[in-house]
Amino acid sequence: MTSTTATRSEIAAAQSLPIIDLVSYQDGSVVSRVVLKGEKGNVTVFAFDAGQALTEHTSPFAALVQAIEGEAEITVAGKPIPLTAGEIVLLPAEKPHAVKATTRFKMVLTMIRS
Repeated sequence: MTSTTATRSEIAAAQSLPIIDLVSYQDGSVVSRVVLKGEKGNVTVFAFDAGQALTEHTSPFAALVQAIEGEAEITVAGKPIPLTAGEIVLLPAEKPHAVKATTRFKMVLTMIRS
C-alpha cells in the first residue's frame, strides 16, 4: 500500500520568487503567510513592524528562524540572541522562545514535525 502526504503551497511551484516580497509590513502589526504546509512541517514568512513581538511560547517541534531583513532579538529559554538579516537561529523543541523586532524585521520560520 502506498501512502501519499498532501502538501499545500501558497506559492507557484518551479519558479524563482523574491522571498522578501512574500509578506508586507503593516504598521503596528505582525503579519504572517504560510507558503508551504504539509504533514511533516511548514514554512511561514513573517513581517514585524519595529517593536512588535511574538510573546514567549513553546512548541513540541524544533524550528529554524532565518532573518531576511532588519533586526530582532530572539529569546530562547531566557537567553537573548540578536539576529540580523542573513543569520539563522535554531529554536529547540520544548524550550520557551519569543521574537521581538528591534527594527522592521522579516523572517522565515521552518518547522519540522518529527
